[in-house]
Amino acid sequence: MSGARNPAKTLHTPAELVEAGLMPPERLAAIEKVAERYAIAISPAMARLIAPDDPEDPIARQFVPDAAELAATPEEREDPIGDLAHSPVEGIVHRYLDRVLLKAVHVCPVYCRFCFRREMVGPQGLGTLAPEALDRAFAYIAAHPEIWEVILTGGDPLVLSARRLAELMRRLSAIPHVKIVRVHTRVPVVEPERVDGGMIEALKASGKAVYVALHANHPRELTDAARAACARLADAGIAMVSQSVLLRGVNDDPDVLADLMRAFVEARVKPYYLHHPDLAPGTSHFRLSIEEGRALVASLRGRISGLCQPTYILDIPGGHGKAAIGPDALRDAGEGRYEVSDFRGRVHSYPPDPAMG
Repeated sequence: MSGARNPAKTLHTPAELVEAGLMPPERLAAIEKVAERYAIAISPAMARLIAPDDPEDPIARQFVPDAAELAATPEEREDPIGDLAHSPVEGIVHRYLDRVLLKAVHVCPVYCRFCFRREMVGPQGLGTLAPEALDRAFAYIAAHPEIWEVILTGGDPLVLSARRLAELMRRLSAIPHVKIVRVHTRVPVVEPERVDGGMIEALKASGKAVYVALHANHPRELTDAARAACARLADAGIAMVSQSVLLRGVNDDPDVLADLMRAFVEARVKPYYLHHPDLAPGTSHFRLSIEEGRALVASLRGRISGLCQPTYILDIPGGHGKAAIGPDALRDAGEGRYEVSDFRGRVHSYPPDPAMG
């Protein structure tokens, strides 16, 4: 497979995409309109993975802008999962009782074309929390003893310098009731060289249990460099879980999805969530139906190890939280009996019918 030219820096403009061979010149005018609304960033690691001669390349589909992004549908919304409805102070989302999101930064090393926070991230987005706002966010966490877990997200918190990341972790270490710190990131995949000793020491600065939730959507993203970055984190005692989005033209294939989940497990990343795409503006070309998604997830049963099975999740629009929407294997047959489907689709009684021996 032929790759794109080898850029030395992150690509941010349509003209740079054309120069790198990631987009034909005739698309420039249309994509400049997309760039006026939504941020563009493709890291060198991701640019190298793109096959410019493949119009259906799944890596390009995730990062190279498309004119379809300007076509919004009626059900789409700027805040599709209702972050703002649960934000008591700037930078905090408190949707569930025992955990909060802390969004200290709203920039990313790459900008996914399907991003559910695409109206909030990037140079034109909400930016980095000012020191006073960050103080108020930490004061909120400290004042709510029910908060057991803090999830660093944004934006991508691992774009922060090791010094600033360590300071966030140290401030969390001073809050006794916070026991878990989870970091949502794409950095180990899209900028694996950033995962160095300084970053790892910063992540460990809180003395809390630290989990890194890695976002990747196609097995090709788990390059040797990405796996090495995951190994550095795992070897340092940092647990890793995965997050992926089920995307048309990227991973809506049983073999691709199975290979992605196996790649996570091989890299010591436990598959966690497989998200149904959120209703972000201009993303309808990525969305499958829920029926299609359930069929794909059902195809993983029996195909791959239990270690590799993610939970298929829908974030209910309006801020109502996540719901597991995977296929049901169990049906209540009444009188304390159930019908259970195995991975081949065959139906069995539970408890077994005594007459069947």
